[in-house]
This record gives sequence, structure tokens and C-alpha cells, in this order.
Amino acid sequence: MRKRALSGTATTAAFTTLSFLSPRNSTPIQSAFHSAALTIGITSSNHHQAKPNNIVHYGSRGLRSDIDRISNLDEALGFYKQMVGMRPVPSVVHFTQLLGRIVKMKQYLVVLSLYRDMAELGCIPLNEYTLNIVINCYCFLGKVNFGFSIFGGFFKRGILPDTATFNTLLKGLFWEHKIHEAQALFKKIIYEKLCIPNEITYGTVIDGLSKAGNTSMAIQVLRFMEKGGRCRPHTAAYNTIIDGLCKDKMMDQALSLLHEMIEKGIAPDVITYSCLVRGLCNLSKWKDVEKLLTEMKAYNIAPDVITFSILIGALCKEGQLEGAEEVLKIMIEQNQKPDNATYSALMDGYCLQGRMDEAKIVFDKMAASGLNPDVQSHSILINGYMKKMKVDAAMSLFQEIRHKGLTPNVATYNTVLQGLFSVRRYLTAIEVFNEMRAAGIKPDFYTYCVLLDGLCKNSHVEEALQFLHKMEVDGVDCQIAMYNIVLDGLCKCGKLDSARHLFYSLSSKGLDPDVATYNTMINGLFSEGLLPEAKEFIKKMEENGCAPNQITFNIIVQGLLKAGEFNDAVVYSDEMDRRGFSMHLSTFSFLLDSYRDSGNDPSIFQIIEKFAPKMGNGSLNNGEGGSYP
Repeated sequence: MRKRALSGTATTAAFTTLSFLSPRNSTPIQSAFHSAALTIGITSSNHHQAKPNNIVHYGSRGLRSDIDRISNLDEALGFYKQMVGMRPVPSVVHFTQLLGRIVKMKQYLVVLSLYRDMAELGCIPLNEYTLNIVINCYCFLGKVNFGFSIFGGFFKRGILPDTATFNTLLKGLFWEHKIHEAQALFKKIIYEKLCIPNEITYGTVIDGLSKAGNTSMAIQVLRFMEKGGRCRPHTAAYNTIIDGLCKDKMMDQALSLLHEMIEKGIAPDVITYSCLVRGLCNLSKWKDVEKLLTEMKAYNIAPDVITFSILIGALCKEGQLEGAEEVLKIMIEQNQKPDNATYSALMDGYCLQGRMDEAKIVFDKMAASGLNPDVQSHSILINGYMKKMKVDAAMSLFQEIRHKGLTPNVATYNTVLQGLFSVRRYLTAIEVFNEMRAAGIKPDFYTYCVLLDGLCKNSHVEEALQFLHKMEVDGVDCQIAMYNIVLDGLCKCGKLDSARHLFYSLSSKGLDPDVATYNTMINGLFSEGLLPEAKEFIKKMEENGCAPNQITFNIIVQGLLKAGEFNDAVVYSDEMDRRGFSMHLSTFSFLLDSYRDSGNDPSIFQIIEKFAPKMGNGSLNNGEGGSYP
């Protein structure tokens, strides 16, 4: 009933919403240096003046113009060789301009190699702009520590770092999730007056803190920015914090910041509203979405592709596909061209409802509109086909990805593996896994879990155990969830000796059994009628500080009922009730059968009397933490 009511509300709100949209209404780096140097053929003692094709130089202004016309790495490297051979050697300004050009090509290692070459030549006086570019390259490569080494070189060369230097270092620290170090550097900048912070400084810190989930600290920086007087908070700073608050589902605070912006004369833009729309859509607050869209219209802020895509995605998740199609129609009417994300959201909505023919129509429409469906688009459709057991269609699409020159990602492979195992195509799944590794795509946690679970459920438990041991040897970070999968497979096929051995080996691997581990073992022991050992595990579980959960108690009560231990079943059912856990429907059903088979045993009736009034009030939930019998 609840889902139906929600659906109805969403439908009404969604179609009201449409009216507001309508216009009518260190070591690796060092080795990389040498590799890059060898590739481009540069050494400090061997420069030649080969003139790159299509480049003519004439004077200082001519050099700047020539560098601006460089379109590829070969031209850039040829030009560098020509410049170092000139006499007099061109200004460092031109070399820095050239390095900047190569940075735009994302050839960061090449920039670092050229920088080393320039430093070794000794005839090019490097300046703060050159060094800032080098620091920036290290940050892009995830090596901010090397960037700090270059920072130390400023003082050795008698150069003062500027605001851009510190901005780059802050950015690098946040990119590498070194939040405390970034905060410490920012405080030093402020209190020791290392530089005059600008909008980029504050924006970098606010963005880094918000993305790290520390929106309260980001707001403090915003307030400090206001008091400082030098830099007035700008729209981008507010947008970053609003986005962080929306992701944390703190919509009242996010909306409050919007009103603050307007009161202070800081104009919100389409990004501001898109962030808020996403946050409200995620909470299904459609009436508030309508208000925002009306407000956007009042301020002459038109929804863009991202705004429309958010609305379409949210409507699809609510199951309102007709509403999503209507939004798409309005979007096109407003000359906003749908992109891959737009079509993918709509396609995912159809897949969630198993409407694969319509999902495929959307996929084909995407291609017909001039877009190239990406890996994500293909993966959505593959997942939909797999869930409908249309494995051949899914595999055909999977092969199509590579034929189009795209590379399937780990999520695509995980989807394919899970689908193949679900239809018992075990050998094909193994082939796909081997192909994945051969393609250089590293399996993730989910890949290993899918593989182990697939092997166990396809009656290849011993192979799953062997594969788990191979993972250990290969240095894979084997987590307790992976062992739980194999333990469950061993217990379900009656291989308790192997299960015991694996369980008792966990401590030597530095792993602690969790509630799912104990539940699996207790259930396996009860299934084999090993009551004393099962009870010992229950005792051991509590002694080791692992609290039993709802599933644990349901397993125990069922196990005791199967063994005819009715008095113990009463004790554990009382404890289950005392802890506020519900009895699962399957346990209650088994309880009724046991009562009938036992000739109306009064102790069983005692349990029935206690739990019967509560059945239907949350007792259908399995809970979490282990397989249920």
C-alpha cells in the first residue's frame, strides 16, 4: 500500500512539475623521466635544430604565435629542440608557454622531463610560472609530495612562491584526500601570511572540504571569506557547499544558503538550482521541486541538460516513465539537446521495469541523434537483458562494445559475470573473467564476490575454495565477506570439515569473523544436527564481542525446533523478543508445523502466542548479516 501511495503522489507531483518546465506555462616518477626522455630523444648534450613542420619562427612575438599554433606533441617537442639550439636562447617566458601548451595535451610526464632538461642546461633562468607548472603536473600525477620538493626549490633559486603556487599545492593535497594536511597548509597561508589568498584559494578549500564530506568546515571557510573583506564569496563557492549539503540530505540548510545568496545579491545560477533539484528529487520532495522550478523561471534561469537529466532520472526511479518521456519532449522543445546521461537515465528506467524493447528503442534513438552510446549506456542495457534472462542479447551487446572501439569497464564485466552465473553458464563466465584480466582490467571487490558466489551456487565449491587461496597468494585484499561466501557454500553442501578449517584459519589471516560468518557456521551446524557444536558457536560469538542479530536468533530458533529442543527454543525466542527482534515468516511457519507435528506441545504454543500478534509488522524482513535458511 505504501509503495502504491507513493507512486500516486509522485505521478501527480511529477506532472504538475512538467507545467513549470514548459515554456508555454618518487621512484616511479624518476623512471618515468628517463622513459620520457628516451622517447623524445632529448639529452642536455645532444640538441639539434630540426625545424618542426608547418612552424615558422620570427622574433619574440613570432615565437608566441608559433607556440599557440602547436597542435600535437611531436610539433611541441620539435619546437623545444629548436628553441634550445637558438642563440641567444629564447626567454623562459616562451619555454613556460610551451610547457603550458603540453600540459593542455595532458602529457604531464613529458613536461617533467623537459623541465629536468631545462634545469640541466643551466642557461634558462626558471621562474615561478615554470615551477608552478611543474608542481601542477606532479599534482595531476597524484604525487603532491614531489610538488612540495619543487616548492623547496623556489627558495634555493631565490624565487618567491606566489598565490598560484599555494593554490596548486592545496589542490594536490585535496585530490589525494590529504585533508588534514590541506587544512594545515591553508591555516599557515592565512595566519603566517604566506600569500594573499584569492577566490581560487578559497574555492579550492571549500571544494575540497565539501567533497570530503566536511560541509560544516566548508561553511566556516565561507564565513571567514566574508569577514576577510578581500574576496567576496562568489556563486561557485556557494554552489559547492550547497551540492555537499544536498548529497548529505541536509536540504533545509541547502535551501537556507540559497535564500542567503539571494539576500546578499549573489546571483544563483543553473548549477545552484540543479544541485538543489537533485537533492529534493532524491528525497521525492516533488512539491519543493516545483517551487524551485517556478523560482528559476522567475529569475530567468533556464534549466539546462543537467537539470533535465536529473528530473528524468528521478522520475524513472519513481517508475514514472511517461512523465520522464514528457520531460524529454519539453527538453527538446527548449532546444536543450539530450546527452548520453539523459538517454541512459531513461533507458535505465525502462530496464528497471523489465521493458527491454522500449529500452532498446531509447538506445537506438541515442545513436540516431548523433550521440555515440558509451560504455555506461551499453552496461545499463546489458544489465537489463541479464535480469530478464536474455543472456544471448546481453552477450551480443557486450561483444558490440569492443567492436565499436570501446573498452568495457570493471562494472560491465561484473554485470556480465553475474548474469552468466545466474543462468549456470559457468564455463563462459570463467572465460569472460580470464579475458577481463588479459585486457588489463583489475577485478574489484565486487568482481571477486560475484565469482566466488557464482562458483558456489553452480556446485563448484571446491573450485571456489581453491580460487580464494589463489587470491591470497596473489596478494588480493581478501575481506571477510569473501570468506563468508565460501563458508556458506561449504556449509550448504555439507563440507563442514573444510568450513571449520577455513573458519579457524581466519585469525591467522588477521581477520575477525563478523555476524554473517557466525550465522553461516551456526546454520550449517544446525543443518547437520550438530547441536552441541552449534551452541558452542553461539557462546563463542558473544564472548568474542560479536552481537547476534535478527537472523542469528531466527536461525537458532529454527535449528532448535528441528531438533525437538522446544524448551531451548522458548528461551531463545524470549531473548529474541526481549532484544526487539522480529520472527521471520519462515520461522513462524516452521513453528506452526512443529506445533502440529508435536501434538500441540504447550511450550511451542507459548512461542506462537507471543509472536502471532506481531506477524505482519516488520516480521517479513530478513535483516542483514548472513544467509537465511
